[in-house]
Amino acid sequence: MLPNFAVTPNYRGFRFLRTSTLAAAIALLAACGGGGDGMGKDANTQASIPVEVAPAAHQTITANYSGTATLEAVGDAQVVAKTTGIVLKLFVEEGTHVQKGQLLAELDSDTARNKLAQASATLKKAQAAYDKADKGFALKITPKADYDSTKYDLEAQKAIVDGAQLDLSYTRIVAPISGVIAKRSVKLGNLVQLNQALFQIVDLDPLEAVLNVPERDLDTLKAGQPVRMRVDALGGKPFDGSIARIAPVVDAASGTFRVTCTFRDTTSTLKPGMFGRVEVTYDQRHDALVVPRNAIVEEDGVSSVFVIEPAPPKKDDKNDGKDAKGAVKGKAGEAVAAESAKPALPAFVAKRRVVKTGYAEGDRIEIRDGLADGERVITIGRNAVREGTEVQVLENATKSPDAMASVASTEKHS
Repeated sequence: MLPNFAVTPNYRGFRFLRTSTLAAAIALLAACGGGGDGMGKDANTQASIPVEVAPAAHQTITANYSGTATLEAVGDAQVVAKTTGIVLKLFVEEGTHVQKGQLLAELDSDTARNKLAQASATLKKAQAAYDKADKGFALKITPKADYDSTKYDLEAQKAIVDGAQLDLSYTRIVAPISGVIAKRSVKLGNLVQLNQALFQIVDLDPLEAVLNVPERDLDTLKAGQPVRMRVDALGGKPFDGSIARIAPVVDAASGTFRVTCTFRDTTSTLKPGMFGRVEVTYDQRHDALVVPRNAIVEEDGVSSVFVIEPAPPKKDDKNDGKDAKGAVKGKAGEAVAAESAKPALPAFVAKRRVVKTGYAEGDRIEIRDGLADGERVITIGRNAVREGTEVQVLENATKSPDAMASVASTEKHS
């Protein structure tokens, strides 16, 4: 009885079964072909390697750059105390949406009001002195030096009053930007000091994500190109955005340049600090020759594939398994006769073909040179073949999962 996972409609599970079964078959055939069983096989005879193939076909393929980034708020303000005082009132909490200039908290203002009253009284005195000096100077009674002195005293006292009014306004804590209260660092009744942090406000729209892109892509990415971000914390939900700006310099240490992407989310689903996968689409080919990505073999910087071609006819060994009169000998002959009774599969050999690759998208890759439309390339089993290896094409690999053990690792570690 097959395990439960063998019948569930899960693509990964099915793919794993196919790969595992195929590798088990490879191992079994290799064992049979390498043993000295005395069946009359020539030492140079090699068992066919079972493989799966896929045809090269013209399809549409998109060129993307993919990277990861953390969302950051464009507007992020730390609200600090500009004067000393006790917190008397709090008007907002974490998560509250606020507008620029909105009142967040109030501090004790008695001290500031007292200083303003004193400064205002002194200003009146200075104003009276100046008025008297001004009249005397007009009548040429007051010396110019005394007139200038009272004038400067008046201007200085006005500045003191303005400072006292400013200190009084600082007892009212207001939002410097519009956004959401991300953090409240003060409690009712606390004594706050000058420059002490009180609130943090972040603007959730828009948000930015900064990509560090290799310098080879400097000419492919442009400001204004559309981007898409998928956030794992939200189940991979996509969010559309665009490239806002590109840094004009390349970091010599890392060989990358900064690409800033902007995302606008009116639903406030995206949050600063979220980690996402960003994809930038910069080109598309509608008639590209495409093969599965797992058909590509990378070796010494050269990309190649294995295509299958009809195998040349073999010379039959007519004396194999027969006596001098041509009769089949014993059990060995019976095995040969039973094998001969089976329908023969088409014989193919693997041929290595150097190719020039282009864009890659998902599990597909573009072939720009070295392959023709319709040619079949080996996708599973390619690590077990070499130039001229005889292969057996498995059109529908749905074997039993009993031989799963050995081959997933064969494909993985080869």
